[in-house]
Amino acid sequence: MTPEQLTAEAATMLSEAGILNPRREARLLWQAAFPKRYIDYDELTDGTTAVKYIDLVRRRVAREPLSHLVGYRDFYAHRFLVSADVLDPRPDTETLIVTALEDQFSNVLDLGTGSGCILLSLIVARPGAKGIGADVSVEALSVAQKNCVNLELETRASFIQSDWFDEITGQFDLIVSNPPYIALDEMDDLQPEVRLHEPRMALTDEADGLTAYRIICRDAPAYLTPGGRLIVEIGPTQAAAVSKLMSDAGLVNIRVVPDLDGRDRVVASEMPK
Repeated sequence: MTPEQLTAEAATMLSEAGILNPRREARLLWQAAFPKRYIDYDELTDGTTAVKYIDLVRRRVAREPLSHLVGYRDFYAHRFLVSADVLDPRPDTETLIVTALEDQFSNVLDLGTGSGCILLSLIVARPGAKGIGADVSVEALSVAQKNCVNLELETRASFIQSDWFDEITGQFDLIVSNPPYIALDEMDDLQPEVRLHEPRMALTDEADGLTAYRIICRDAPAYLTPGGRLIVEIGPTQAAAVSKLMSDAGLVNIRVVPDLDGRDRVVASEMPK
């Protein structure tokens, strides 16, 4: 089989498995299998080269995330390394980036940083800004640090193991977070790529989905400068509950920001000046 025939067969396998955009994914998996090599007909006919590619296709058919197979995910303006140790960056989260960039900031704290995509996207967009990414997972922090190096931000971003604010000191004019917000009784409704392959602790609090917000909203005022902002991503049904938590903590100018599909996606607030 020629490379064209092999990728066409792969696209058929992916389509039959219900994968959207099967031809695009077949091409991306080909690039992942052979990132820097031209594969000629003789190599394919010996059987061993084709097996490497078809193995990736079969893993995708089994609903392993495409990002885990190719090793990256494009988010906002950059490409980020990802793995099974971090939440896969999603376009919905770009709403948080856009909201944060509506105003100036110089010192950012990203709670539950995962791959570091939020923190790193923000400080790239603000050349004078610095930030800290905190996560309880050592494995996630390792991924975030690699992304930091790839973007040449080592002098402006640092990462710390912390269970929310436990190891955090100082104050910030911007605190951001995309915490685990899926309620336990919603987990079975997730796509298999998410439910079976992404870190469970980054998805759910094993309760009502609001546990992290209770901690973040309660404690954030002690770490915010006057006028500093707290911005969090939420699930589409959580705007009222999270807004109330912010109000109860003394935060002001609370507003809900929808994503491109019109769903509530971000809640933003400020410390009184």
